[in-house]
Amino acid sequence: MPQRIALLAAAGLLLLSGCSKNAAQDTAEAPAPVQVTAVTQETIRRTVEGDGVLFPQNQAGVVPKVSAPVQRFMVNRGDRVRAGQLVATLENRDLSAAVAESRGQLNQAESNLRSTSSATVPEEVTKAEADVQSAQQTVDAAQKLLENRQKLLAEGALARKLVDDAQVSYAQAKSQLETAQAHLRVLQSVGKEEQVKTAQAQVEAARGHLQSSEAQVSYSEVRSPISGVVADRPLNVGEMASAGTPLLTIVDISRVVARVNVPQNEATTVKVGQSATLVQTGQSDKLEGKVTVVSPATDANSTTVQIWVAADNPGDRFKPGAAVHAAIVTQIIRNAAVVPVSAILPGEAGGTAVLTVSPDSTAHLRPVEVGVRYGDKAQIVSGVMPGDEVVVLGGLGVDDKAKVKIVGAAEEAADEDEDQAAPAPAASKDGKKDEAKPKAK
Repeated sequence: MPQRIALLAAAGLLLLSGCSKNAAQDTAEAPAPVQVTAVTQETIRRTVEGDGVLFPQNQAGVVPKVSAPVQRFMVNRGDRVRAGQLVATLENRDLSAAVAESRGQLNQAESNLRSTSSATVPEEVTKAEADVQSAQQTVDAAQKLLENRQKLLAEGALARKLVDDAQVSYAQAKSQLETAQAHLRVLQSVGKEEQVKTAQAQVEAARGHLQSSEAQVSYSEVRSPISGVVADRPLNVGEMASAGTPLLTIVDISRVVARVNVPQNEATTVKVGQSATLVQTGQSDKLEGKVTVVSPATDANSTTVQIWVAADNPGDRFKPGAAVHAAIVTQIIRNAAVVPVSAILPGEAGGTAVLTVSPDSTAHLRPVEVGVRYGDKAQIVSGVMPGDEVVVLGGLGVDDKAKVKIVGAAEEAADEDEDQAAPAPAASKDGKKDEAKPKAK
């Protein structure tokens, strides 16, 4: 009897050993469940990204040109203004009085000009005219004396020497006449012309002084140099506005500029005119813009290069001072082989690889060269072709040329739920729990 029991026990152990071996063999040979997708051909964009701060495209401080108390404000903070719009007035009574004084000086100068232009011949001109008349009379008398002596010389009644003396006197008188006539011409032309020019210069100076005074009065009316929104108004009515100190600040945020810092090794591909997208931190709104400035220098502290991206801001949705994230498109690659980033696996010698699945459900580990990554996709430069099936889920731990089972996302989720719902091992009569048999998929 004991021998029979021993034989039965040995047979049972052999049976249990065979069952365990078959179960382990089934488990080892079960293909790994994986999800796959096809390599697609798409147009992708190489982007350079960075964070920055928004600034208004145009900003101007409304600075008065004269110092005077504020008489009135026409706008408040947040008001929209147009270029040239009157935004404030300053006290100008003293300036208006200066305009009246300058206008009187101009009238006086113009009267002096008219008087000088129509005045009688000055005293020097009168004396010069008298000198000319006297010299003319002397010439006439010398000429008559010369003619009489020449006649007497011809009749033989006068000596030759007296005729020569008369000729000398005539020549001297004629020379004096010419000198007096030249002096008169100078006084009549040059002297009077200079006096008129002096009077005209006085008129021009008075007119310039009047224009300056009128400009001072116009400066008491402060106008906006640009169109935009009033961002700051530090003074109130009655307070002193100082020349050179901003009275108002106007910002035009219909167009904004993001000053973005990007790593220096990536900035080399950024060029003026490239397209860019701006996203405000914590929001989903986007602005499409273009690169307008690429700094020629690198910041020594952050080793970054500052890039300016200008974009239209319809509705003034983005506010200056806000933090933004910029994505600059530096290259567009057409017909690129693309796979999900989840398909990229560690390769040999630090490289990258993907698992492809052949029609016979065999996995093949292929080394690949990864190009541009954007979002949840990556460009494959070499290693696979469009249309190849690559593993996107369940590829970790799968060996090269191993058998796999292609499942969908719903089927994989169902298997996981079934595993979680498996019953706990039952307790045996001796209080020990039975081990659960492995489940082959």
